[in-house]
Amino acid sequence: MKIRRPRYEDAARIAEVHVRTWKQTYEHLLPAGFFTDDHARGRNELWSRILAEPQGKWSVHVAEVAGELVGFAMADAAHPTGPGEPAQDRNGEPAVRELYTLYVLDSHHGTGAGQALLDATVGHDPVGLWVAKQNPRAIAFYQRNGFVFTGEEKSDPSAPAITDARMIRSQRSAEARTLSAN
Repeated sequence: MKIRRPRYEDAARIAEVHVRTWKQTYEHLLPAGFFTDDHARGRNELWSRILAEPQGKWSVHVAEVAGELVGFAMADAAHPTGPGEPAQDRNGEPAVRELYTLYVLDSHHGTGAGQALLDATVGHDPVGLWVAKQNPRAIAFYQRNGFVFTGEEKSDPSAPAITDARMIRSQRSAEARTLSAN
């Protein structure tokens, strides 16, 4: 398996895996007709825009096996508030990065691809994410990586059967994970 930063030319392949992983994971929870040609085009446009942006705004990695793209992850970059200062949120607290996507084709679950993508994309930093409550495999993965639920939940009107729950890996749990990895 190879973990690398994607190139602009990878946008269509990432979009294809994005749609495939959503179908594999959520199709039974989504309204009939959710996966249209427009949906696929939208994912392609999304990834083309993301990969056209300057490096540094996003931390994006892909996983490949024998040249086949099998997964991807994207987080925002940690943004310091000034030279030599730690990243902070709008309340002056240490900023928590956001993991926006981490998807692996189901044929590659359990291979370490998800862990390698998480490690490459956010390392051991404090980070937050939203996970579908109906995705116990993802929840268990994030819990193994030090994430805990915050109690926040939200849903998307276009996918009413899916409830997203907020999980955070704090500075303390990130430090503990780093120590146990060494």
